[in-house]
Amino acid sequence: MADQQPTPDPPPAGAKLSRGAVEIAERCQSVVDDWLKRSGLVDRSPAIADSLGAATLFLDLTSQMMSIPASVVSAQMSLWQDYFSLWQSTTSRLLGGERPPAEGLPPPPEPAWRDADIFAVVQQSLLLTSRWMQAVGDRPGGLASAPGFDIEGCVRQFLSSLSAAGFALNNPELLRATIESGGENLVSGLTNLLSELQLDGVRVGPAGRDSFVVGLTVARTPGKVIFRNALMEVIQYSAQTERVLRVPLLFIPAWAGRYYLLDLRQSNSLVRWAVDRGHTVFMVSWIEPAIGSPGAGFEEYLADGALTALDVVQKATGEAGVNVAGHSLGGTLLAAAVAHCAAEEPEAVRSASFLASVLDFSQPGELGALMDEAALRMLADADHDLSPDAGELALACALPRQSDLLWSFVVNNLLLGNDPFPFDLLHWNEDPPRLPLDAHAFYLHAMYRQNRLADPGGIGVAGRGIDLQGVDVPSYFLATREDHIAPWRAAYRSMRLLGGERRFTLAASGHLAGLINPPAAGRYCYWTNPRTPDNPDEWRASARTVEGSWWRDWDAWLRKRSADELVPARVPGGRRFEPLCDAPGRYVTGGV
Repeated sequence: MADQQPTPDPPPAGAKLSRGAVEIAERCQSVVDDWLKRSGLVDRSPAIADSLGAATLFLDLTSQMMSIPASVVSAQMSLWQDYFSLWQSTTSRLLGGERPPAEGLPPPPEPAWRDADIFAVVQQSLLLTSRWMQAVGDRPGGLASAPGFDIEGCVRQFLSSLSAAGFALNNPELLRATIESGGENLVSGLTNLLSELQLDGVRVGPAGRDSFVVGLTVARTPGKVIFRNALMEVIQYSAQTERVLRVPLLFIPAWAGRYYLLDLRQSNSLVRWAVDRGHTVFMVSWIEPAIGSPGAGFEEYLADGALTALDVVQKATGEAGVNVAGHSLGGTLLAAAVAHCAAEEPEAVRSASFLASVLDFSQPGELGALMDEAALRMLADADHDLSPDAGELALACALPRQSDLLWSFVVNNLLLGNDPFPFDLLHWNEDPPRLPLDAHAFYLHAMYRQNRLADPGGIGVAGRGIDLQGVDVPSYFLATREDHIAPWRAAYRSMRLLGGERRFTLAASGHLAGLINPPAAGRYCYWTNPRTPDNPDEWRASARTVEGSWWRDWDAWLRKRSADELVPARVPGGRRFEPLCDAPGRYVTGGV
């Protein structure tokens, strides 16, 4: 038809992306403005605290590098030579040659990292930079010889933050997602970021606030709160078998985390598994310090916490001896309690299990670089009215494994714009209580920095010095191979501080996943060795590998402490305590 208008040509792809970029920028600005108004930050200019001392660390790092110019120049020459070799190999690849493997880097999940030369060059450049920074520290007179410097930790943290995977223009997966969605993934990512923003910082991680609810989806094991004081609640879980082991089992968790790490979903609850295996299980649930309060001190956590809980279990069951397990900081508290009982009531503790705990802090690992005197002064000077919690501690603990616990969520949640995926272990990690600053400052200063717990009488409680060498009850130490909070070699040295029968077990994976590894999952493995030589690496070299969960090994060890003697199932509280409420109680959710 003569009057038919010709169909206009579609706009070029470049113009479409340009218009999309403008629209994205406008929408992003609108989202940011909306969040600023809702948060009340429009007219405020809050100072940004450097709680981890990053600025000071980099200033010290620069100063150290300036003091060793020969090492820096030598490493720089090696870097130039490596880049020249990279350019040669890239040219050879473009002409049809083979690309050398990226040794030292994990296999890339995205094929484009291997198949596209530009991305392969980016990956190799990251490897070369990593080697250069390590070389500066490893050369004679380098940074590794400077006191207080953990060069490996600094290198990993710096390079992880600059990884090509975290930048849209360098990551083929992000480029594809951006082009296919017209940039919508970036807007969704910004929305995810703003939904995670809080007035006291940013927490990027898995979903959890709606997916996991204490008492409904986690911390569901049936039981009763049978005791409560101003510091803790004691929960006794209902028996699931007609007969139970005579010797009860008491868990003492860390005060820096909520107890339900040990009682997550039914499928991976250590508490539920132990109950199903015939143990009478008790749990300490710490109160969260009130806003504006420094919380209880270490002696109160020992006297009104661990020792009182032990007394409650004895009275509720009528048993003189109790198997006690402490997790993380709870294990440190347990060590002080067992040493106290060794002098006052030797029969009270039948056995002591230390789960991912450290007693000897002579070599605390990567976190030792963060827990310096400046960090301790900041904690001591903290304004209690600001409601300090364990969030920054959780961030510090995530840094040594930032690729898994931080940057992977940055890519998934913020750059790809995907909905955060639910993960109960990391939900617990993102649900920190307010810290008892008095007890925590004492722990960091007297133990973490000065290692006084390892010295006989180095720490006094109620006028009596704590001597771990006087402990002769059977002890079980569980460490995890990739633990960055309680390094397994430090846990091994801790075991050797105690007397009596000792068993050390090393589980695969890290601080959380290695601990919470139910047998039904069929994951990982662990190592055992009846010998306990002085050198932890010597122990590891001759250890036997066992497939599956360490839970079974621990259960078998506990049964020997109980002589497999069974009694009728117990009712929570027994005849001495009237149940106060159902588990999980009030304190775990911040109630009083």
